[in-house]
Amino acid sequence: MENLNNDILDLVRANPDKLILKDIARRLGIKGDDRRTLRKTVREMVEGGILVKSSRKTYRIAGELPGVMVIRVVEIDTHGDMIGVPDNWKEDGPAPRMIVREGSISKKAKGHASAQLGINSRALCKIKPGENGYVAQVMKKLGRGGMRHLGILYQDGRGWIIQPVDKKARNEFRPISVPEGVEIDTLVEYRTSSSKRGGSYERRAEITKIVGSANDPKSASLISLRQHGIPVGFDDDVLAEARKLELPKLDKFREDLRHIPLLTIDPVDAKDFDDAIFAREDDDLQNKGGWVVWVAIADVAAFVQPGGALDKSARDKGNSVYLPDRVEPMLPEELSADLCSLRPNEDRACMAVRMRFRGDGSKLDHKFHRGLMRSHARLTYAQAQEGFDGNPGDAAEPVIDTLKDIFKAYKALRKARVQRAPLAIELPERRVHVNPKGEVTKITLRERFDAHKLVEEFMVQANVAAAQALADKDVVSIVRNHEPPAREKLQSLSDFLPAVGLKWTVGERASTKRFNTLLEMAAENDLTETVGMAVLRSQTQAYYGPDPKGHFGLSLTHYAHFTSPIRRYADLVVHRALIRTFNLGHDGTTQEEFTRLKETSEHISNTERRAMAAERDAKDRYIAAYLEDRVGAEFEARISGAAKAGLFITLDETGADGFIPARILGEDYFMFDEKSKSLINAQTGGTYRFGRKVKVRLKEATPVTGGLIFEMLTTPEKGPKPKHNPRGRNQKYKRSSRSQKRRR
Repeated sequence: MENLNNDILDLVRANPDKLILKDIARRLGIKGDDRRTLRKTVREMVEGGILVKSSRKTYRIAGELPGVMVIRVVEIDTHGDMIGVPDNWKEDGPAPRMIVREGSISKKAKGHASAQLGINSRALCKIKPGENGYVAQVMKKLGRGGMRHLGILYQDGRGWIIQPVDKKARNEFRPISVPEGVEIDTLVEYRTSSSKRGGSYERRAEITKIVGSANDPKSASLISLRQHGIPVGFDDDVLAEARKLELPKLDKFREDLRHIPLLTIDPVDAKDFDDAIFAREDDDLQNKGGWVVWVAIADVAAFVQPGGALDKSARDKGNSVYLPDRVEPMLPEELSADLCSLRPNEDRACMAVRMRFRGDGSKLDHKFHRGLMRSHARLTYAQAQEGFDGNPGDAAEPVIDTLKDIFKAYKALRKARVQRAPLAIELPERRVHVNPKGEVTKITLRERFDAHKLVEEFMVQANVAAAQALADKDVVSIVRNHEPPAREKLQSLSDFLPAVGLKWTVGERASTKRFNTLLEMAAENDLTETVGMAVLRSQTQAYYGPDPKGHFGLSLTHYAHFTSPIRRYADLVVHRALIRTFNLGHDGTTQEEFTRLKETSEHISNTERRAMAAERDAKDRYIAAYLEDRVGAEFEARISGAAKAGLFITLDETGADGFIPARILGEDYFMFDEKSKSLINAQTGGTYRFGRKVKVRLKEATPVTGGLIFEMLTTPEKGPKPKHNPRGRNQKYKRSSRSQKRRR
């Protein structure tokens, strides 16, 4: 039977959505009465969630996409790749995102694929697995679908018009009709179309929903959440399930860990506390000078059952989203801020790992427990740091002995960390402070204490223990992968560094130690941010998957996310795997979950990316609103990127990102040099290079899109005149600039 199952899986995997039962029998050479066994086996595989049967009675592997689908392009990412999703997606959870590749896959398809695709284009595509997800290879271009967008209503001399909220959008739209009573500056959801008027096409839009007023200071977050398709709030059945939950009691699976003086260390504005720590000297004479470290995590799996309303909602969201004025949580407050929040002096269910380390920080062993715990203190990072420094305040004084031991244990772990040499990029992180009205009051740099590093290292070790524990039992779950940099990205870094007096030899093996040496050299030359950003851009994007590939940035072979199940679905999946593997309860991984691991990994990798994009966009919008009254002001900045269209800059004061169009850099034409990431004056050789400190003036701030436009006040650096001067293009450019001035 097992061999038959494997044969069926291999055949279906190679021919997704192509074979009916009769085809499978013929391909496998099954005849006569044996076909009855085949029918039963296939039916059981469908019922068990291993195979999916289509309306055409063909089959594919559960969690894998059909071989051919209609894909709709939804965005162009920062690398210029088209990102698409299956059109009319009707499965559970958001539609999977994938890179769309143009170019023929056969002579027959060549004519169809030649037309250029763009945002909202639809195409019939062959779906192929890629390194970090699926790739859609265009077979035939189709008509455009009705993708929904967000925009702001206003009026000009011809009537109503919609301004898209996306800063990348280049066009405005005329609404086909406007609901009665709608006011200027109303935020609307719309669907685009085109209509022919007077021999030319006019961009038109159908308003599908009135969202609210764009003048509400809190609209920046609402726009960002809606723009990126992030689910907001919870359905009634989810809330009803959450309100029925109660704290589990001690039983044969759950130990009493309340005697362990665990404590939490979190940001001052934290609303939930999902991890607690404790450390003491190891009393085992065989491990003299060693340490016992406990990390206890909220036991979300005790409340969120596989397949329930809470579980489906959490998987759909994938993770919590943190915006300047609000948090869109993965779980309702009944869990995130109550039953699963490790508040001080309250009993809470937990998943815990007890780890033993030698005096040099290397790990001796680990063991996972399921228990009932009680936090003995809630400290902020600043309060914990005061305790580490020997100046405990009122909050830290009662647990000062525990704090001292925790810090001594961290010093031991730090020795091993130095030997491991994880990537040490230290870029400033800025916090946008928003008052209850939604107004930005200030923007500050986040302080970085040893307390932050201590908690991070304890969490890293707990995550490593989770990954190792499952790997040792040959259990497949979701791991966190970060693969080494691709050669083309290292080549790009190597091409850029000579512009700042540094170098990188592509032929030598990339390692975190090599990167850290480079970063140390950059710091000596006041290039920490410039080179740090360049190194960061050379790295691959981390992602979730069932197949361990290691974590390059942390210099680890085993790594999974275990420490934040309140805000990450990946951690909940790992908790369930540990529960099942180590017999810690009856609520571990189900067979259906196991068959969907690949699909779940891809989904939560996508939800993580959309959350990051929404968080970035919301911050940009709030900062643009903060700077709106300072148009005309001058700022110190750094060039954070260059492209043909102009320069990207980051302000020193606020960390705000803005843009300087190439057309306003000067009368001459500026060429983009890919190797040095610079714009070079075609006539004089004057250069604006990536990472350079400059002075700029704010020309325009648009809170609704988060867009900031600046003009350059710093003259370009001297450089050699380019050998290939595009003279014709330069003259054409000048004429275009003069005509634009006349139109203004």
